[in-house]
Amino acid sequence: MFASMKQLLSPSNKDLRKRIYFTLMCLGLFCLGTTITIPWASAVYQELGFLEIFNLMSGGGLRSFSIFALGVSPYITASIITQLLQMDIIPYFKELKEEGYTGRQKINRITRYLGIIFAFLQGYILTIVYMKGMGTAEILKTSLVMTAGTCFLLWIGDQVTSKGIGNGMSLLIMAGIIQSMPSMFVTTFQSLVLSGTYTTLIGSLLFTLFVIIYILIIVGVVFIQIAERRIPIQYSNRTNSAYGAQTSFLPIKLNSAGVMPVIFASTLIAIPTTIVNLIGNTNAINFVNNYIEYTSLTGFILYILLIFFFGYFYTFIEMNPEEMAKNLNKNGGYIPGIRPGNDTVKYVSNIIKRLTVVGTFFLVIIAGLPIVFSKFSGLPSSVTIGGTGLLIVVGVAIETYKQIESSLVSRSYKRGRRRR
Repeated sequence: MFASMKQLLSPSNKDLRKRIYFTLMCLGLFCLGTTITIPWASAVYQELGFLEIFNLMSGGGLRSFSIFALGVSPYITASIITQLLQMDIIPYFKELKEEGYTGRQKINRITRYLGIIFAFLQGYILTIVYMKGMGTAEILKTSLVMTAGTCFLLWIGDQVTSKGIGNGMSLLIMAGIIQSMPSMFVTTFQSLVLSGTYTTLIGSLLFTLFVIIYILIIVGVVFIQIAERRIPIQYSNRTNSAYGAQTSFLPIKLNSAGVMPVIFASTLIAIPTTIVNLIGNTNAINFVNNYIEYTSLTGFILYILLIFFFGYFYTFIEMNPEEMAKNLNKNGGYIPGIRPGNDTVKYVSNIIKRLTVVGTFFLVIIAGLPIVFSKFSGLPSSVTIGGTGLLIVVGVAIETYKQIESSLVSRSYKRGRRRR
């Protein structure tokens, strides 16, 4: 890592440093925008519940109803839908997927337009639910401002991807989550040390323990994110000198689905909550709060079961064993000791199933920790341990670091070839 930093600071990598500076400037604009509130809207002081993850992603902008209140969450929703539509649900989307680069460009364009539509709908619903008493004109005006904010963030994300470093959308989400972390630690310190609930010594020890546990969870998340099972692959049509068939590996991540199962589960639980809030029926709201919201016992169990279900569902979308077996066969590759065809499909499927059990169990722990912690800690709801936000930050940070490192390696390789 230190070697990479030294290499990054060398004069020959000036253009790469400019890309990093450009990325930081765009992220700074995003952080600035989250502090600009919509003048006629007021802050949300009630619990956001299932929307807390989206509030985190927008850097707290949803609670304060800033111009970036929605963040890029409508784009995420649109991306999930377009990914599902590519699974033979609508033949047109499957054809686009198989077209390669041109098809991906068309899918990206559709996703953006769909994201803008969702931004307006989400803004409209949130304004009605949380800004009660507004007139129709004010509701439409607020929805349009939030939609414009999301459009601007989509543009910034594209600029970061093309002119900066890393994936622009992912970095915006990460920036929003990191932005809310300092205030969380300040709140924890005030609650444990300065509030007078505990003595100064006990409060300081509890705060130190909180920080140590938080760091240990980050280390665990990093380990799970980079952990993978490597299946040895041999290619009979490629030789490496006199040593026979060339051996490589098929890497399968322990957590191939990332945070998508948690987002799917949260979205599904959000549907009845949104509907009853729009209807305004007191009995229906009480029923949802007592039995479906994941802060209740039955809702928490439902939330865990949904994460497990979507963990398997999304993993087998991303890692299709049949397609992997076909691609191996086309390229003349095979797994040593396993016959090509159905045997390869079964072998890869069994490995993915076993890894998914471990990876999804880890997701359940990370997603459930904040809920359990808030129930028993007695600290404010803004103070959490673990959570989906931490998983997103670590995942994006690792991917961005890998991109910077690979860029440095390729540049040094090119310079080495020029010298020869």
